[in-house]
Amino acid sequence: MWRSGQRGWQGAAADVALALVLLGFGLLATGLAGNNQPGSRPVDAACRALIAVAALALLARRRAPVATLAAVAVAISTYLVLGYPYGPILLTFLIAVYTVAARLPVRPAALATAGAFVLLLPHVFFSRGPAPGWTGVLPASAWAVVPFAVGVVVRVNREAAARDRVEQARSRAEQARRQADEERLRIAQEVHDVVGHGLAAISMQAEIALHLLPKRPEQAETALTAISRTSREALDELRVTLGAVRRGADRGPVPGLARLPALQDRLAGAGLAVELRVSGDHRELPVLVDLAAYRVVQEALTNVLRHAEVASAEVTVDYRADDVTVEIVDRGSLAARGGLDSADDETAGHGLAGMRERVTALGGQLAIGPRADGGFRVYARLPVEPVA
Repeated sequence: MWRSGQRGWQGAAADVALALVLLGFGLLATGLAGNNQPGSRPVDAACRALIAVAALALLARRRAPVATLAAVAVAISTYLVLGYPYGPILLTFLIAVYTVAARLPVRPAALATAGAFVLLLPHVFFSRGPAPGWTGVLPASAWAVVPFAVGVVVRVNREAAARDRVEQARSRAEQARRQADEERLRIAQEVHDVVGHGLAAISMQAEIALHLLPKRPEQAETALTAISRTSREALDELRVTLGAVRRGADRGPVPGLARLPALQDRLAGAGLAVELRVSGDHRELPVLVDLAAYRVVQEALTNVLRHAEVASAEVTVDYRADDVTVEIVDRGSLAARGGLDSADDETAGHGLAGMRERVTALGGQLAIGPRADGGFRVYARLPVEPVA
């Protein structure tokens, strides 16, 4: 609003300056023009008054362009019919026509310009000075057609530029919305992986504690300790994730394959023994690749813990020259249930969708399905820049 008001004041100041310049120039130059036009009426008070009316009418050209053009046309027509010399007063007509064409749609601007042109025609046939007759119609029309064409071109260019600005703003807003949606989905996936894994481990440990409590309460303490540790670790990881959201960037440490031994210990406390194998030359991976590989392993083992009804699983990490692969297998009963992406298991389905999104976003490949000899297999390959 402040900028709009500022532009309004600047436009008004420009109109005042324009009107004063045309007024001063008209009063000074009209007399000189009369000396070069024999037969024209000498400059007098009425002539100066008409010059002043035509020039000062331009003060309202932005607010009331049609009324301004009408006032200018009447003043100039009267000026010319009375026989005063052709001079700077005609410049006010050019500006008034241009303003109408530049500020109004073509049809009303054309009608207003045509009406103003008709007001100018009487002097061609009736004038106290020399009347040019029909030969003066064509030159007189140029004073209307030329500024009208210029004004239309300016208005069309201005509208095209405004449309471009609107389109650019809409495109930026759409891009920002897509980025926000992608960020929300990414954070939702992170929270799903962190909370889902932690709750699965806690649930399994709680069942163990409830089973042991009546018969061997001393051993239930181990399960309760594991619950406390798992919940604390899950909360810490969730705090890191949400902290990154608040800061708007992933500034804190993110999980990677280096944390697989800790994940192995956590699942062991929940009753799932994980055999971890690492082959190839271990090296530092890009953050997103390292995080994606870890989340695939975490989600796959969480699903084994929830659904496979087995006590063990195998994880193999293979570092290669241009990629890294992770494979998670078990010998549970998932194949008999139709796999983790069974339509009646919404949570598992979300987990698989998250795996696929992570892997495909990095240009990798993901294979999930039952094994021929029983159980289930998750295999992911993530490309990495080749070692120099």
